[in-house]
Amino acid sequence: MDQPVAPQTASDALGALGRTPLDAPNTDGVWYASYPPDVPREIDVGQYASVAHFFDECTSRFRGRTAFVSIGSEMSYDTLARKATAFAAYLQGIGIERGDRVAIMLPNTFQYPISLFGALKAGAVVVNINPLYTPRELAHQLKDSGAKAIVVFENFAKTLEQALPGTAIEHIVVTALGDLLGETINAKGRALNFVLKHVEKMVPAYRLPNAVRLRAALALGAKSTFTPIAVTHDDLAFLQYTGGTTGVAKGAMLTHRNIVANLLQAKAWAESQLSGDVETVLTPLPLYHILSLTVNGLIFLGLGGRNILIANPRDMKRVMRILRNQTFSGILAINTLYKAFLDNEEFCKRDFSNLKLAMAGGMATQRAVAERFKAVTGKPIVEGYGLTECSPIVALNPVDLKHLREFDGSVGLPAPSTLVRFRKEDGTWAGIGEAGELCVKGPQVMKGYWMRPDETAKVLDADGWLATGDIGIMDRAGFIKLIDRKKDMILVSGFNVYPSEIEDVIAMHPGVREVAAIGIPDEAQGERVKVFIVPRAAGLTRDEILQHCRQHLTGYKIPKLIEFRDGLPQTNVGKILRRALRDEELAKLGKLRPAVGAGTGTDGTAATTAAG
Repeated sequence: MDQPVAPQTASDALGALGRTPLDAPNTDGVWYASYPPDVPREIDVGQYASVAHFFDECTSRFRGRTAFVSIGSEMSYDTLARKATAFAAYLQGIGIERGDRVAIMLPNTFQYPISLFGALKAGAVVVNINPLYTPRELAHQLKDSGAKAIVVFENFAKTLEQALPGTAIEHIVVTALGDLLGETINAKGRALNFVLKHVEKMVPAYRLPNAVRLRAALALGAKSTFTPIAVTHDDLAFLQYTGGTTGVAKGAMLTHRNIVANLLQAKAWAESQLSGDVETVLTPLPLYHILSLTVNGLIFLGLGGRNILIANPRDMKRVMRILRNQTFSGILAINTLYKAFLDNEEFCKRDFSNLKLAMAGGMATQRAVAERFKAVTGKPIVEGYGLTECSPIVALNPVDLKHLREFDGSVGLPAPSTLVRFRKEDGTWAGIGEAGELCVKGPQVMKGYWMRPDETAKVLDADGWLATGDIGIMDRAGFIKLIDRKKDMILVSGFNVYPSEIEDVIAMHPGVREVAAIGIPDEAQGERVKVFIVPRAAGLTRDEILQHCRQHLTGYKIPKLIEFRDGLPQTNVGKILRRALRDEELAKLGKLRPAVGAGTGTDGTAATTAAG
């Protein structure tokens, strides 16, 4: 696509968009003047008919290259294509049809991309599931999505067994870490599986009588004939679950158009910074997370990249062993993980001359971490912005040094083919420098929430504008800066935690009369969860609450701080005022923020990128 001439004024920008200053705020299009010269205003979404079309083209073009690296083993693009097609054929053989939901509950291993692209090739809708979910959380997602099949790591098969009653699951595929390290399970794979199951005791006993091993499923599929499925841009590719102030996880309906658009938007933004050489990206963030999925799982696929999968980024010793013989030109992590890398002496002594593009997401990058990262690697950190409902990328900062601004908290410029406005409390659009709720319109915006038209209507209007729930402003150069979150969502190490979910779980305890959950600033995690509890009677202890939470909540959702009180601040109709509690805590820390409006329930995440 030819590079258009960037408009130099707001009026020029509005003309390019087909609007006049009378029917649009003066923020529209001002960002184009700040675009790097190699970045187009628009992307051609019609370049690919579907994500599967994109996958087939990439694997055909780069068939001789290494696609993924896991535990020291490599998988080529050709092998990935062959195994994904075999899995697609297997799914067809067991009756999975276009539009059926297939759940994937896997960490970053070869099994994930094989299952992911196999399901998409079969025309299925992928339901990504956090492997750390409790039975309650897993059961909700399976029931809500109506998934007919699931691929699960055997480490989490016990959780699945407990969650199965009442779901629509008909087919279960189980796999272990060492299963796919070779064309046939080799000595390394067998040894790894043995150690994990019998020595480290990481595989709880489970009973899933009708489960099929993934190796067996691939063997069956390889002997079958795969029938290509014609899907359209409007077909769903993912049900990517997110939550809201209601605490009920909702499936964001991301179509093939949404995903193709977003990967092309990000690719157009960054590819001029990368060379024609084989790029290697380090992937410690889980691919079931929308940011890692889009950036690492798809964008680098389009670049013919080599992807180093990290199954457990918390095990820094094992991560360093993996990296000793590896170099990488790209990395995607979150603030807390970057901090862990920088606290590791071996990491800091690495040669970073090959690093071209460092990326972060899920939570804001702290200035101290950004400055330290630059001192160690020579590369600056640049912020961006995204949310699940936008597949996820909305805004990006320039990633080349010629257009790079100093670290100032800006989340960047709207991506190609993306419009951004800020809605004031009176419902009118804000102008330059005026605060308002950030709203987004573009081909990456979700279709809506799965089977929740009322929830969809709260955040997505008839004109296609998505209300993100984040308060921000735009400067005269078109750069966005976030001021506050309109919603009550808590962000713990890049994971969204919804107060109502925690409150619902704690309220189940018979000793609890009232409860409120908030997030308070934390240097390591971004935020941590604090709960305020009014007990029914004296004697309720912190340990009792924690034991109860561990049975029903994933680890990062469990409160780190618990305070017992005689009562909680409420409105005149009895609604608990979380904001008042949060303001108390922020005042103690000297970080009191101005209050903003009520939450919308969208899933905003601050994202960052660093480039050199």
